Formats: sequence, C-alpha cells, structure tokens
Amino acid sequence: MATGLLEELMESLRCLPGVGAKSAQRMAFHLLERNRQGAERLSVKIAESLEKIGHCKFCRNFTESEICQICANPKRDSHVLCIVESPADMLAVEQAANYRGLYFVLMGRLSPLDGIGPGDIGLDILEHRFRDGDIAEVILATNPTVEGEATAHFISGLARKHHKSVTRIAHGVPMGGELEYVDSGTLSRAFEGRLKLT
Repeated sequence: MATGLLEELMESLRCLPGVGAKSAQRMAFHLLERNRQGAERLSVKIAESLEKIGHCKFCRNFTESEICQICANPKRDSHVLCIVESPADMLAVEQAANYRGLYFVLMGRLSPLDGIGPGDIGLDILEHRFRDGDIAEVILATNPTVEGEATAHFISGLARKHHKSVTRIAHGVPMGGELEYVDSGTLSRAFEGRLKLT
C-alpha cells in the first residue's frame, strides 16, 4: 500500500485523461525506479509551460507570445475563420487539410448540464471578431456530438447576425470505409452532406 508522497504522486498523475489508479501506479513506479532524470525533466517542463504558455488574444490557442504564429502570419487568409473545439482539433485540421485561413479555438463546447455557457468558451470574444474583423466566411468544425452540434448552431446564429457566410464541415463515411460497417448516424449525415459531381 502506497503512503505519503508516493500516494500523492499517484493521485496527481490521475489528473491526466484516461489514467486510472493502476496506470498512475505504473507511471509513478516507472519514474521512480527507472527514469528519475526523465521525471525531473518532466516536472521542470510542466512548471515552465504553466508559467509561460498562455492563450493567443485573437484565436485563444496556446502560445508563448501574445499572438500565436498562425494569427501573426500575413500569408494566412484573414477573411476565413475556422471554429474548432480544442487545440488538438486545430492541429488535426492544420495537418490534414489544405486550409490557409485563421482559427478560433473554443477550448470546449456548450454544455448547459455541465454549466458551460457561451462566456465559458469565448463566444463574447468571437462575436467581437465578427463585429470588428474582416471575416467573410465562418467554417464550423465542431465535433459531431450533441454538444458540438448545439455549439455550431449557436455560433451560426451569431455569425449570421453579423452577416457572415457560414459553412459546416462535412461528416460522413471515412476514406477506405465499407458501408456495411458504418453506423446509421454517420451514413445519414453522409447522405445529407452529399456533393454534386460535375
């Protein structure tokens, strides 16, 4: 039975997503038994990151500067704004799509049951950008969950109020997927979002 600092270390590791009691125990033992140097480096980098990494004043992504590299890049198209739920979603779009516009990172999604409202995900900041910026198109790239759809619907209303064109990324059958294995919700969405072939 772990006691004292060891127990506190294990409990601290459980703050990570997907880490339960057994995983936290394995990590703690590994760091203490086999990689104390790695543990020291990890603790220094966590402390340094917490101190130096904040949010971009335009897109809310993580950055060490007041304005992130994407928002500061004059080659990006400032007329197009892609709305994503998290920095991980933004990175996925950046790596997979040929997108050259700007972003707005919500850092979550609307969830009234969890007490998460518009102010908690920066929609006041987003509306300010709609009002004062030169944005022409808003691309909604929230996840296809109930909360993601509700968030997209809410943002769509805000954007239209400020006369912005609104589009939604398509959700549907994955490349290489076989129809018999695709769930009915995904297949239904694929049919709704079908494109005309020229």
